[in-house]
Amino acid sequence: MFNISVCDDSPIFLQITTEFIHKWSKERNIPVMISTFENGDELLSHHREEPADIIFLDIIMPMFNGMEAAKILRKTDRDAKIIFLTSSPEFALESYEVKAENYLLKPISYDRLQSVLDDCLTEFQNEPEHLILKTSYGYQKLYFHEIEYAEAQNKRVTFRLITGQTVESVAPFYFFEKQLSGHPAFFKCHRSYLVYLPNVDHFNTTELLTKSGHCIPIARSYSKTFKEAYFALMFQETF
Repeated sequence: MFNISVCDDSPIFLQITTEFIHKWSKERNIPVMISTFENGDELLSHHREEPADIIFLDIIMPMFNGMEAAKILRKTDRDAKIIFLTSSPEFALESYEVKAENYLLKPISYDRLQSVLDDCLTEFQNEPEHLILKTSYGYQKLYFHEIEYAEAQNKRVTFRLITGQTVESVAPFYFFEKQLSGHPAFFKCHRSYLVYLPNVDHFNTTELLTKSGHCIPIARSYSKTFKEAYFALMFQETF
């Protein structure tokens, strides 16, 4: 499902854009959840709690224009795809400063919007698997292959990356445990640790060593199932 936000101070253009997105959703059989806003303040406030995958953003709005809103949004979210809506192409150059995906000239046509959304869909489909983490400074994308393990620390979770960096999420451990429990590459080897199996270098019955050299305990009750999960994944990747 795509989470899409549309921000435009014109009720007519807001309605037209929303109807076009719903039409694209039905034609492509891609579920969408659309949130609409009439000003940048409302959009930013909502995005802090429920970040959108794609944002259609009118540039020319009273008091707080779309370009200003995009610059603020980019301080905490580098990954949302921004598509500007504008009646003039003069903002095309400035749109690159906030890494906009594209811009649509008003009045927008369905064919043009369809093409832009198709491009977004292709990018999403070709993108490696990832998590979107809520951190104290905003949202951050982590690709699975970058993660060595996640560790519960009080009410927060620290992700250790293969680069040696750490990223702290304000979400609780059980949130990620639930989200990743069905993924064959992640395994809960201890009450406080989730590991990404492809980045395990070697292990025994009581502990494992990640590729960067971090030692992680394996709880006795998880030892057998960890071994089974590890070799099942390695066998799958080999063949």
